[in-house]
Amino acid sequence: MSRGPDVATQLARAIEASRPGAIVLARESRPWASVTFSGARHRLTLDAGAAPGLDAWLSALPEREIPLRGHLVADVAVASTEQREDGARVVIEVLTVEE
Repeated sequence: MSRGPDVATQLARAIEASRPGAIVLARESRPWASVTFSGARHRLTLDAGAAPGLDAWLSALPEREIPLRGHLVADVAVASTEQREDGARVVIEVLTVEE
């Protein structure tokens, strides 16, 4: 029986689906735990594409509902944005916790 994609893969797919033309170029994940929760910290580098509305998308991203099987998104932060002629290179940091 297949368990399906891991949380990092689910997260990358959800971010790509939320922005037309977005492509995750790189991702890093490392385990994270507090006294009461466990999960992971993720850092995604993506090409956000040249579609209009980038600033609005970035502003709304921390409040966006990102459904992940078996995990909750606890925090989303835009770490950096590099504007380019063909769009933008964006680094997003995400904290997920296990349900």
